[in-house]
Amino acid sequence: MELAHSLLLNEEAYNQLGEFQKAEFIFEWLRFLEKLLPVTSRADVREKQKKLAEQLISLLNSSPGPPTRRLIAKNLAILYSIGDTFSVYQTVDKCNELIRSKDDSPSYLPTKLAAVVCLGYLYKKLGRILGNSFTDTVGNVLKAMKNAESQGRYEIMLGLQNILNGLGAAATPCHRDIYKAARSCLTDRSMAVRCAAAKCLLELQKEAVFMWSTDLDSVASLCFKSFDGSSYDVRIAVSKLLGTVLSRAVTCKQATASARQNVRKISLDEAMELLATGFLRGSSGFLRASGDILKGISSVSRDIRVGVTQAYVVFVSTLGGQWLERNFSALLSHILDLVSQSHPKAIQTQMDAICCRRCISFILRATVGGLLGEKAQIAAAKEICQAIWKLKKVVDVVMSDGNLETRIGTTDVTASQHVFVCALHELGSLIHGLGTTAAPLLQDSSTGVLDAVISVILHPSISVRLAAAWCLRCIAVALPSYVSPLLDRCIERLSALKSSPEAVTGYSFAVAALLGAVKHCPLGIPHGKGKVIMTVAEDLLCSASQNSRISIQRTQAGWLLVASLMTLGPAVVQHYLPRMLLLWKCVFPLSPKDLETERSRGDSFTWQVTLEGRAGALCAIKTFVSYCGGLLTDEVIQRLLPPIPCAVDLLTRLPSIHKMYGNALKTPSMTYRHRLYELLALLPPKTYEGKFCAILKELVADFTATDNQMAASTFLLPPLCHQDDLLLLGPFLQETDHRFIEEQLLLGSNIAGGSLEYDPYSIYEKAAEGDSVPKPLPPALSVISAAVRLFGVIFSHVAESQRLQVLEKLLASIKQTKGARQQTVQVNIVSAFSSFLKHLASCKGNLGPEEVRRPALTLVMGALESNNPLLRCAAAESLARLAQVVADSAFTAGLAQVSFDKLKSARDVVSRTGHSLALGSLYRYLGGIGSTQHLNACVGILYTLSQDSTSPDVQTWALHSLSLIIDSAGPLYHVHVEPTLSLVVMLLLTVPPAYAEVHQSLGRCLNALITTLGPELQGSNTAVSALRTSCLLGCAVMQDNPDCLVQAQAISCLQQLHMFAPRHVNLSSLVSCLCVNLSSCYLLLRRAVLACLRQLVQREAAEVSEHAVAFVKDCREDFTPDINIREVGLEGALLSLLDKELDQRLCQDIKETLSHMLTSVAVEKLSFWLKLCKDVLAASADFTSVASVDTTQEEEGTKEDDDVLTFESDERSHPFTNPKWSTRVFAAECVCKIISHCENAGRAHFDITLAQERKQRDSRGDFLVLHLADLIRMAFMAATDHSDQLRLSGLQTLLVVVRRFASVQEPEFPGHVILEQYQANVGAALRPAFAPETPPDVTAKACQVCSAWIASGVVSDLNDLRRVHQLLISSLTKVQAGKEAQSQLYNESASTMEILAVLKAWAEVYIVAVEKEKNQSDAHTQTLTITNSTDESYRDFTSSADGLLDLVQADLGTLSKLWLAALQDFALLTLPSEYASQLPVEGGAFYTAETIENARPHYHNSWALILYATALWLTSTGFLVVDPDEGVTNLSRPVTPTTMCQDSSSRAAVKSPEDVNTDIFHLILGISVEFLCSPRSDSAMENITACLHALQAFLDVPWPRSKIGGDQELGVELLNVLHRLILTRESPDIQLATLEVVRQILFAAQEHVREKRRSAEVDDGAAEKETLPEFGEGKDTGGLVPGKSLVFATLELCVCILVRQLPQLNPKVTGSPAVKAGKPQLLSESGSRLVSAALVILSDIPSVCSPEGSVSVLPTILYLIIGVLRETAVKLPDGQLPLTVAASLQALKGILSSPMARAEKSRTAWTELLRSALVTVLDCWDPDGAQQELDEVSLLTAITVFILSTSPEVTTIECLQKHCIEKFKIALDSKDPEVQLKCYQLLLSIFQYPNRAVSYPYIHSLTPSIVGKLQETEKTKSENSAELQVIQEGIKAVAALIAIAEEEHRAYLVACLLPLLISFLLDENSLGSATNSARNLHEFALQNVMQIGPQYSSVFKKVMASSPTMKARLESAVKGNQESIKVKTTPKHAKNPGKSSSIQLKTNFF
Repeated sequence: MELAHSLLLNEEAYNQLGEFQKAEFIFEWLRFLEKLLPVTSRADVREKQKKLAEQLISLLNSSPGPPTRRLIAKNLAILYSIGDTFSVYQTVDKCNELIRSKDDSPSYLPTKLAAVVCLGYLYKKLGRILGNSFTDTVGNVLKAMKNAESQGRYEIMLGLQNILNGLGAAATPCHRDIYKAARSCLTDRSMAVRCAAAKCLLELQKEAVFMWSTDLDSVASLCFKSFDGSSYDVRIAVSKLLGTVLSRAVTCKQATASARQNVRKISLDEAMELLATGFLRGSSGFLRASGDILKGISSVSRDIRVGVTQAYVVFVSTLGGQWLERNFSALLSHILDLVSQSHPKAIQTQMDAICCRRCISFILRATVGGLLGEKAQIAAAKEICQAIWKLKKVVDVVMSDGNLETRIGTTDVTASQHVFVCALHELGSLIHGLGTTAAPLLQDSSTGVLDAVISVILHPSISVRLAAAWCLRCIAVALPSYVSPLLDRCIERLSALKSSPEAVTGYSFAVAALLGAVKHCPLGIPHGKGKVIMTVAEDLLCSASQNSRISIQRTQAGWLLVASLMTLGPAVVQHYLPRMLLLWKCVFPLSPKDLETERSRGDSFTWQVTLEGRAGALCAIKTFVSYCGGLLTDEVIQRLLPPIPCAVDLLTRLPSIHKMYGNALKTPSMTYRHRLYELLALLPPKTYEGKFCAILKELVADFTATDNQMAASTFLLPPLCHQDDLLLLGPFLQETDHRFIEEQLLLGSNIAGGSLEYDPYSIYEKAAEGDSVPKPLPPALSVISAAVRLFGVIFSHVAESQRLQVLEKLLASIKQTKGARQQTVQVNIVSAFSSFLKHLASCKGNLGPEEVRRPALTLVMGALESNNPLLRCAAAESLARLAQVVADSAFTAGLAQVSFDKLKSARDVVSRTGHSLALGSLYRYLGGIGSTQHLNACVGILYTLSQDSTSPDVQTWALHSLSLIIDSAGPLYHVHVEPTLSLVVMLLLTVPPAYAEVHQSLGRCLNALITTLGPELQGSNTAVSALRTSCLLGCAVMQDNPDCLVQAQAISCLQQLHMFAPRHVNLSSLVSCLCVNLSSCYLLLRRAVLACLRQLVQREAAEVSEHAVAFVKDCREDFTPDINIREVGLEGALLSLLDKELDQRLCQDIKETLSHMLTSVAVEKLSFWLKLCKDVLAASADFTSVASVDTTQEEEGTKEDDDVLTFESDERSHPFTNPKWSTRVFAAECVCKIISHCENAGRAHFDITLAQERKQRDSRGDFLVLHLADLIRMAFMAATDHSDQLRLSGLQTLLVVVRRFASVQEPEFPGHVILEQYQANVGAALRPAFAPETPPDVTAKACQVCSAWIASGVVSDLNDLRRVHQLLISSLTKVQAGKEAQSQLYNESASTMEILAVLKAWAEVYIVAVEKEKNQSDAHTQTLTITNSTDESYRDFTSSADGLLDLVQADLGTLSKLWLAALQDFALLTLPSEYASQLPVEGGAFYTAETIENARPHYHNSWALILYATALWLTSTGFLVVDPDEGVTNLSRPVTPTTMCQDSSSRAAVKSPEDVNTDIFHLILGISVEFLCSPRSDSAMENITACLHALQAFLDVPWPRSKIGGDQELGVELLNVLHRLILTRESPDIQLATLEVVRQILFAAQEHVREKRRSAEVDDGAAEKETLPEFGEGKDTGGLVPGKSLVFATLELCVCILVRQLPQLNPKVTGSPAVKAGKPQLLSESGSRLVSAALVILSDIPSVCSPEGSVSVLPTILYLIIGVLRETAVKLPDGQLPLTVAASLQALKGILSSPMARAEKSRTAWTELLRSALVTVLDCWDPDGAQQELDEVSLLTAITVFILSTSPEVTTIECLQKHCIEKFKIALDSKDPEVQLKCYQLLLSIFQYPNRAVSYPYIHSLTPSIVGKLQETEKTKSENSAELQVIQEGIKAVAALIAIAEEEHRAYLVACLLPLLISFLLDENSLGSATNSARNLHEFALQNVMQIGPQYSSVFKKVMASSPTMKARLESAVKGNQESIKVKTTPKHAKNPGKSSSIQLKTNFF
């Protein structure tokens, strides 16, 4: 194929190819040429033009296929438009010559057609350049048309369209001729020709004025004729023509009129009258209509009516939304008039009426719903409401005429009903779409929407009453706050007007509809409503028999109410179950005998009432079973069953009763049947096994009934066919935008479409997706439908012998009937049998023996050769399912063989299509019928059939079947891929475009082939490359096909190709194709476009977006999309499409596509995305309501904030006009997503300084923080909208913004944050959410935002904070008001949600206030220690924290009670279900017993923070609960808001404070333990953290500690729970918090032990100390019992933490304790903190033990502490100790100084163990000292801790001392000054130790070394600061020795020290030039000399006398020092030597 890529055709390569490859080669060359020519230079083109033109013209003669001829024509046109034009005339002549040719043979036809196409494109491209030649050409073409066949007519019409397009006004001379020709084609028998003619005329009307002036009437009647017998595509094309022409006629400008005098502008009324003529009289036109009326000809054919309906929509859409706004009332009155009494013919039968009503509804929905923005829709709703009032007046006048004789107008009433129905349906749909934005409409009393709808409920016609009820339901779903009041109003009217039949039915419909709406309202209705409704229903049922005039109505109404009540779900229904079961039991006779007597007694009327009642009862039980599955326990099922046998008996007797009492019982008995079948299908078949025979008999009778004339195939069969096979039946069954009206054409002329009046019970059911009103079918059809389903269920459970009888009976009944009736019966039976096979397959059943298979096969084979294509589809599916359930390969092979034989012999279309599909279906269900020869045979036969050009149907079915086989065969198909692909491409190139269905099947085959090849398509070898080129070529042909569904196939093929071989798909051309079809009028094409886009943007969003914009910029005039990609990019285009689109699935795809794009590119294109979202949110922001915001702000912010509230009013600046609320909600969600993506993208998005820096460096950089004003503005706009959903999204956005930006600093005002300037906006956004009428979910969300805002610390000034705080106070007041004050609009659980949200918000604020105060007091103490802080910002901080606490403090009394009440509720709700009986009967403080299930999630959502806040409050009061009047004390019954204000005397006996405290203690502890025992995996981390913090706060108070300390089991239990938490949660924060709680538990135990010891000492007196009992664990044996021991549990937990961080500590890992571990390691910061916390706990353990117990645990503790020291003692550069080392030393000190070490019972054991520990520490040194891994300083410190903290007997053993002294010596000799320094410091502390037995050995051994070292350093005269510091420390040590030494040694030491000190002094000259450290040393030495001199004056004098040089040096130094003091006016403080001692480590260990 590469050879095809050249400017001229490569003839050499071309001639070597076979016939078929030539066609492919040519097509590939032409495709390439089309892209190449426009980009080739003009000179190059001219050079080769002649040769190229010859090649192209010669191709015309080679009979090219349709796609090829189009490309030849396009290329010729491009060639002449770029190159020279002089030879174009020859080409035109040549084409004309070809057309004139007399050769009529089929082989010459393609050449003629190619010439026609060629002319069309030449004129289109070159237009007037071709001068006057066009008259001849057009004449020639029109002449050729006279005897052309359909393909010729089709191409000529399209060719003329192109000629007209190119010539424009110049073609006027030929307009009339073309018009005449097109007129005849518009009613052509070929649908494709009709479509082409419509397109041609559409082009013609642009210039031919006569079409929309003088000839307008004839154009209209022509279009009506064209609709007659039309297909969907024709209706679309012709309606577009008619609508456009009429809209031209209405809007033509006067200017043109004056130029051409004969133009008549017609009025809107005339235009609509024209359309109405078609709608009402059809194609009979104006003249013949009167004659028809005389003859009584039946009504207009449905396809005309549907076509005209579409024309109406085109007409209005073309005129546009603004026109519609202006003219809506005229349009409305005209359209409603179509179904009014002024046109009785349109509504003379019920079927006609329903059909017309659908059309009217469609026109209104498509125009009002699709073209108008929200404000205009509200105006439209008002108009509709006015229309309803007007009609109402007419009806009232007629009805009020009391004299029945004179009621002439009853016809008026019945006729007006359809107008009412249409108006009410549209009103309902409008309000439903508007959602809560419709609130102003309903509040507007002048319109009175609710009054209008409710007043119509009493209309005499049942369909109007139902429509009004449905409208109420729509209002309820849109505005949930209206459900409760409307229910009240309707129930009240129902009770008041119980004796009016209209009122009883009307209001019961309304109540049922409203109950059906409840499931769409998340906030529900008050629980009590159910009770009221149940009572009303019982009352109606009981009183039905009192008044025979309204018995039927009352019975129906009663059961309708019961049934609709069932939809409220198990939680509500369980309360009424016994009452309902009682009603159910009473409605049927108890025994067959009673049934018999009943039968003999009744009359026609009583039977009507009885059947109505029983049908209602069955329906109620059916609803119960389907909605309350949770309540269907075995016991309930047993209670449901008794009446069933009786119900079935009655069913069998119905025919005889019907005979007895005549036709009046026909409908009731049908309804009864229908209801019983529906119920039985839902119940488990086992429960009514005994009645199978009886039921089957009835079902068979229903299928074969003689009076059933309705052929119901179109609704029975599609659910039983495979979805993919339905595509074979054309657009009929496919989803389209016009499905709502097109459906009627499916049902056949004698069946009405579904409508609400056929089954009032469907009013409360969920409407099918996308359908607004439920559309139940007529009773006769619904019975069959239910019977088919039930047959499937029962027949799969009966015995095999019985199956055989039933099947034979069914076969016989088909044979007995004839003609149309036979087909009806056959459809019913095949449907039932298919349903059975489906059931059997799903329950893995077996069909039965050979004799059952035979009749089954006969049945299916008969249907497979039926004339009804739908039946053939179902039969093929059944055949495959039959093979599936028989599951026998021989049987399957037999079936396939039968089809093979049939296909070889049969010639008729029916059997060829049926059997070819059967093969495909068999393959689909049995995944390759086994052997490969079968596959070969199948493929061979289908190849042959698919090339049968005489029958497009056979081709279509065969190719479809082939696609199924390709799909199912998988890898087996690889052998056939190449030939199949060639076949597909060949057919694509040759099948005429008019046969769109063949092309669609080809598309499915290509798709299946691409899937089969899969990733292999990426390969690079020649074979794969050829396959790939063929696939791409096939896609290209399909993309050019005029049929939209074929284009959709092309797009999905390219999508597959892009998935498998992305490099080979040209993304830019694919994206441009998608952009063109983005707003196609074909739903399936739009779906394909979006499915493809969704896949593309997952991989390359940025590229797709760029290609789209580039395409729109490049494209010429031929692409004018509805959607402006040029301005708003592809993303904006998708957003506006989302706004207009009505199809739910498509909307979902758009949202997903946008989400993927946002994920990929939002951070890079930040400004663009934010602007898009802002445009959508601002486009309809209606800010009148909130314009009065008080913007008292800093000057800085005012400018921006004023902007927030004033928006550009002009529409033009907005790319989005009036987007719907759902689109705005999506935009707000996008903003939140953008923020979260920015979070992952880097810090600069949330740091304004960094962002500005980067922006300066690179101006393209874009950061979120720079758009903060926009974010706030968007959140504000959304949060203050009319729509509740949008308010929720806006508040969520605001919450996200506050949380993310709260800490961003404002660089211009240090100490302030950037959000501070937006406080007025935040306040203004929150305020409306606290208005009284706001729904609870909005208020709850706003509380969350309030608490986040207050807690964020953005606002430091309390006065500013008060605005938001005030809102929280208002909501708290509401909570306090108690249950009486709660709104009665929603379910009680909604107020639970609101109350808990308020309490949680307060809890969050209180927690933050307390934490701030705590941090601040810590900071305060630190600050005081550093300096006396006067820092402004610090003062601000303190004031804000104090203030915040003060703000909360005022309400704490109330809050604490409410918090405790909420916690008590939560504790009750978390009890396991077996304690349900113990729960309070009336519910808790904030939930009611009935709504317990709904309340649970709200408690789960908020308990944790409330718990923490309560614990903090208890901590602050120190658990001293306030006086009893406060009410907290009565916690046995929680403080409900209602009981809170009562006086305490009115209550039960008051508990003592101790009891109250104990209750609170157990409540808090119980909740915490219950939660921490098993926190669900989805429970938020913050809940766990809050719970742990609560426990910490709780244990900060002595009283709870004493409770835990005193109850050891409790402590152990808590520790075990915490241990489990540490094992299951990895988060370091949680583990640290857990350890803190553990420490507190241990502390509690310590306190307890201490207290017991103290009291024992006091009690027993000092004398008997010896005999004191042992307190603490381990008693006097030292044993610790795991599971019972607190110490053991604590140890377990600490070991768990330590071993996790340092696995080497685990002896199992390292082998044994003695094994030397590897290098020490430094832990992470969190790891270090955890280890340190664990060590602190370890060191506290011994204090909880008895002396013996302490001996048991000591080895473990020491092992762990020293282990941590050994594993983490890393040398740090600055001589600091790692945190873990410091902690282990601290812990070591704690252990060593434990009183247990000295207690007499444990002393010896401790001494032994401590010595061993010391040995372990000493063993840490490297034996040869060469490679010291560990930090010596840490180890030396450890040794020092041992020496100083233990009793002398531990360390004074000689061997140990020797070892220790050795280590110090080594350290003194170290090369590292840090080590020496530390060593001196440690020795100093040892030397100063008071016990001489300890210190003397060290002094004796080490002093000589120290003095020696110092004398050495004096000689070296080091300048290094570190070394000089070491010298200072050495001198300190010696100076200390002098103080301790005995008299006789002192002189010697002083004599040693003085020379050293003086040697460090500097004289005045060198002092100035000395380094800092030398000068420090000089000062230090001088100071020491000055101190020592006076103290030991005799020695001093001696030394001075002995050395004059020394004396001189000293003097000069003193002198120099005095000089320097004079120079410095501010004397430097002489450093106090004691203070500078740097031994104060992080922790002081000694």
